[in-house]
Amino acid sequence: MTKNVILSVNNLKRHFDVGRGQKLKAVDGISFDIMRGETFGLVGESGCGKSTAGRTILGLYNKTDGEVLYEGQSIHDMTDNERYRFLKKMQMIFQDPYASLNPRSTVYEIIAEPMIVHKMYKTQEEMRARVHELLEDVGLNRDHANRYPHEFSGGQRQRIGIARSLALDPDFIIADEPISALDVSVQAQVVKLLQRLQREKGLTYLFIAHDLSMVKYISDRIGVMYLGHMVELTSSKQLYDKPLHPYTEALLSAIPIPDPDIEESRERILLKGELPSPINPPSGCVFRTRCPYAMEVCGELKPKWLEKEKGHFVACHLHDAEVMKRSDAVREAVGSS
Repeated sequence: MTKNVILSVNNLKRHFDVGRGQKLKAVDGISFDIMRGETFGLVGESGCGKSTAGRTILGLYNKTDGEVLYEGQSIHDMTDNERYRFLKKMQMIFQDPYASLNPRSTVYEIIAEPMIVHKMYKTQEEMRARVHELLEDVGLNRDHANRYPHEFSGGQRQRIGIARSLALDPDFIIADEPISALDVSVQAQVVKLLQRLQREKGLTYLFIAHDLSMVKYISDRIGVMYLGHMVELTSSKQLYDKPLHPYTEALLSAIPIPDPDIEESRERILLKGELPSPINPPSGCVFRTRCPYAMEVCGELKPKWLEKEKGHFVACHLHDAEVMKRSDAVREAVGSS
């Protein structure tokens, strides 16, 4: 692990036993590194496994295989004391800002709870001052501390969730679709808040979302997931300027363009069929049943994880020169017979 890597995910798998000897392969062998201070976006359709990946990385789910290293230490092999200290460094912002907040607790109690568990302050006055400081950090005021979650709007509740995630002064935050349940106008406010907090506190984010248009503005690099697999990974700019995987192309083509003339004339890539079941995924390339460029080899071989350009990785036979050369040779042989 290089000096600037804060989190390293290596061939991570998380399978669920669904009975009758069947396994739901929610995450099936993904690998990536996250650099200290960056925002790494993880995107894909609902059901692709990105939220499961986030929860497994944090240790909320046990891994099936692979490893997750935080500052060189395996998260899933930690002792209870090591995990107790680790949880101060990595926290999570959940998708639903209402379901993740205890409706019977005041905002003060919600934010102060992790401080109490980790015995961060000796006096109530110190802890209360810290709670008030966190509320102001996320754009609320100290008067909100005595209210209950149901008294707030969705955007305000998400701010409370963000304040709670900051209570232990973490270095790394997993934001699991933190804006998907919010109105569009509020989404931009929350993203700007996260960016400001990152600058001020030196935070590192794993930002999980299905909306590529918003991920573009907050992420330094983006990994694209499909049916439990990572299919492409590169910088945010490179992904939007030059996507390599057909699935990424389809996701980008679905983003509306705020110009009616361009929007009306541009060609949208429509994927055929439904998302396959992760219980019985397709053989070879898992995307082949919906891919407009699917070839015979796609059903036979799993694509290799290739670095096509510096820092731009893709898993697709279309970009594997060796596979394409062999496919051309087969086509020529069939055509001449």
